[in-house]
Amino acid sequence: MKIIDKYILKRYLMTFVTMLLLFIPIGITIDVAEKVNKMIENRVPFSAIAQYYVDFTIYFANLLFPIFLFLSIIWFTSKLANNTEVVAILSSGISFQRFLKPYIIGASIVSVFALLMGFFLVPKASEGFKTFRYTYLIGNGQNEMRDNSDVFRQISENEYVYVSTYNPDSKMGFKFAMERFEGDRLKYKITAERIKFNEKDSTYSLFDYKKRKVGAFGDDIEIGMKKDTVFPFEVDELTPVVYIAETLNYFDLVKFIDKEKQRGSSNINVYLVVLYKKYSVPLSAFILTVIAVAVSSMKRRGGMGINLVIGIVIAFGFIFMDKVFGVMAEKASAPPIILVWLPNLIFGILAIYLLRNAKR
Repeated sequence: MKIIDKYILKRYLMTFVTMLLLFIPIGITIDVAEKVNKMIENRVPFSAIAQYYVDFTIYFANLLFPIFLFLSIIWFTSKLANNTEVVAILSSGISFQRFLKPYIIGASIVSVFALLMGFFLVPKASEGFKTFRYTYLIGNGQNEMRDNSDVFRQISENEYVYVSTYNPDSKMGFKFAMERFEGDRLKYKITAERIKFNEKDSTYSLFDYKKRKVGAFGDDIEIGMKKDTVFPFEVDELTPVVYIAETLNYFDLVKFIDKEKQRGSSNINVYLVVLYKKYSVPLSAFILTVIAVAVSSMKRRGGMGINLVIGIVIAFGFIFMDKVFGVMAEKASAPPIILVWLPNLIFGILAIYLLRNAKR
């Protein structure tokens, strides 16, 4: 690696880290100012608050990673251009493509770091961050953190469960139904006005229940006021927290998605979006690096300020599109992988266009 490569790579990484260290305390300060009243009101333990802000730092850094990276490159490359260092480098016979080499190396380092964080560290931080908010900061958060209405789950290859509403505080579900099929034939069906999970012995109590076994020469029907029984599912599996996918590391997430596909989960697109973003966000480091260098490597009349304005517009445009297409991927019938990767595709084309103009 040549001296010029080490010089640019050092500036790349140091500016990116400095940008993180500058903005994260600002984010924490704003968050404390907004939530301090709620924390005092709910008498949140100091240890829980301290852990929350550790998780908040990781969550916040991962969320705004593209903006931090983009603005840091715009900042130090604009300084190089204003000091005519870029002109001197290119005038010495180094091609623009060769000039990009240390930037690509820097993007590779940042991408690998972001990928590993997204696979293993961010899920743990997301769990702590979201759980704290639902527990202490959101009214009735313990109920809102679960999808408790019209729950339909496939608990095995042939068995299906439905609950109209579920109350996690009382462990009580209403309008319960369970069906077992063999092929396309119904073998038995259990319905109950209420179902309650008993934590002491991990059993379920059915109230006002009806059990119907389908026979070849007639149906066997059992009706009763109460029945204690065991079912092959955990109560938490019946109504997982709404952000469950964000709290799982990569390998657990892949297993969880496979299991949810077998169960016919209605939230499968939400889980797939989380999985695909683990790859798409690190790749965006390369695209945003090329765009930032192409925008900021030329000396402009307005100086560094013009480059920063252009950079901020592009960075927030990327974040906006990423969020919009992410929501669309969760709700639309189109394959989620296409919508999740669309911002990278659009900005990748923009990167190629800007790079060609920068070379000229």
